[in-house]
Amino acid sequence: MRELFFEKGLGVIGEGSMSVMRKDPTTEEWVVLATERARRPHELAHDQHKAEPPAFVPSCPFCPGNEAKTPPETLVYHNHKDGSWQVRGFANRYPALTEEGMTNTKLEEGFFMEMNGLGIHEVIVESPEHNKPLALMKDSGVKNVLLAYQERYNILRGKPFVKHITIFENHGASAGTSLEHPHSQLIATPVVPREVRLRQKIAARYHDDTGRNLYSDLLDHELRLNKRIVMKSGGFVVFHPFASHEPFETWIMPKRPQACFGNAPAADLEEFAHVLRMSLAKLYHALNDPDYNLVIDTVLPGGENEDCYLWHLRIIPRLAEVAGFEIGSGININTTLPEETAQFMREFHGEEGEE
Repeated sequence: MRELFFEKGLGVIGEGSMSVMRKDPTTEEWVVLATERARRPHELAHDQHKAEPPAFVPSCPFCPGNEAKTPPETLVYHNHKDGSWQVRGFANRYPALTEEGMTNTKLEEGFFMEMNGLGIHEVIVESPEHNKPLALMKDSGVKNVLLAYQERYNILRGKPFVKHITIFENHGASAGTSLEHPHSQLIATPVVPREVRLRQKIAARYHDDTGRNLYSDLLDHELRLNKRIVMKSGGFVVFHPFASHEPFETWIMPKRPQACFGNAPAADLEEFAHVLRMSLAKLYHALNDPDYNLVIDTVLPGGENEDCYLWHLRIIPRLAEVAGFEIGSGININTTLPEETAQFMREFHGEEGEE
């Protein structure tokens, strides 16, 4: 039987101690926590807030009135009071993959493998307001975005060539966004990405060896230790993971044992929307609107009833740059301690907004 020992023998890590390496139990990757050059959480905040954009930009294809500048809608949610749209979905005008052809593979010179770029690439415009990111929305607006994610995910997972669907948001230039208007994306691929396959393989092996769910055990350990918890609600827990790869890396995990985000009940999504908005609002106000990537991790299509996985959401703030050691070794160096960043966020009571 394999056991997880998340912290045994590490002792208390604090200022002036030696750097440590921690193993991420979900990927089995090592992370360096460089405590001798650790930065205090507040030191990572931007020096000043970004200039706030206007609510409407005439040239923006995602702003109301410019609907003709985007491909036909695959999804639209309207305001029941005045009929205006609140969330829109459509194909990406410049897709990474397109739903054309077949998944034929071929070898060049009997060695290099190639296949057609078959897939689906969609955009979810989160709000009609150009300056209204998820952190500044009401809970109801965030819930609409989550419902849109789920609706499109459940449709795309039924296509025979789809092996994986990535749901993600890039917020800010350093996170990879090209348009300022708040939006998310879904990309369905005919292959399972290596990192995704690795996570799910590790979870399946853990379940085979122990009879338990790796992610449920991880969550139980975090709740029991109560050192990296940022926020708890009836059904969700927000925490900074033990082996955080980046400063302020934030996970939101449901307590309900469920492998597939597409199967999450509407009541769960309502609570999830509140927890997600609060988490992003804390980051927005405490760190002066940092750039970040947001991604939903869920089981592969066809594995919805697997009991070895637990869907969850990760927020990765882009507060540090990747350098040569990370590229050469694949080992991240994090100059903050998740215990300290979690405490900082837990105790921060700035303008988190109210529904």
